[in-house]
Amino acid sequence: MNGKIKINTTLKVLTGLHIGGNDAFSPIGAVNKPVAEDPRTGKPIIPGSSLKGKLRTLLAAQMQGSQKAAEPNKDCDEIKRLFGASEPKVIRSRLQFADSFVANAVELAAVGLREVKYENSLDRITCAPNPRQIERVISGVEFSVVITYDLPESPQELEEDMKNLATAMRLLQIDYLGGHGSRGSGRVSFKKINFSLVESSLKNEELEPIRAFFKEIEDYELLSL
Repeated sequence: MNGKIKINTTLKVLTGLHIGGNDAFSPIGAVNKPVAEDPRTGKPIIPGSSLKGKLRTLLAAQMQGSQKAAEPNKDCDEIKRLFGASEPKVIRSRLQFADSFVANAVELAAVGLREVKYENSLDRITCAPNPRQIERVISGVEFSVVITYDLPESPQELEEDMKNLATAMRLLQIDYLGGHGSRGSGRVSFKKINFSLVESSLKNEELEPIRAFFKEIEDYELLSL
């Protein structure tokens, strides 16, 4: 086999999402934890590295359990061929994640795409407050996600890889993306998952079993909140 599968989907933010941007300097009174944004448009983005890293981590915990590798290069072969490795030999990732851009900015023009969440913690001894302001992408924002997958020679590996990717996406819907997930942020869901073949001899109907794996992901949205 050769060529690629292109996976297009929509990631919907269900609770405020914080994936940090550059907070090296914050004037007094300013938000000290801004979200990552596209410098061209000024709109929030989800870096491809953030989505890839989270999916890999969740899949590794699921597949390797208590034997979870201390670092990615020691993951099992099924994970390394999907997400890559750099040592002891370089394994090219079959998955490539593009940065994800806002898809429904016009719909949300009246309310904007961001909010500021105020949090405060108290020193247990002195009760001194430690207030902070965290910027989040508001619930309801949708991002266009594009993932491409390099087709392997083995049909068996294709099926295994797609099952594993579908598992990772399901797990994300019952976990969180970005920071502050234990305090309510970062619940997301996937919908409108579509596949297309690029420069491949495969026939479109041969992807039907794979589509069935991903159909289950949209059903998982019911468990996201």
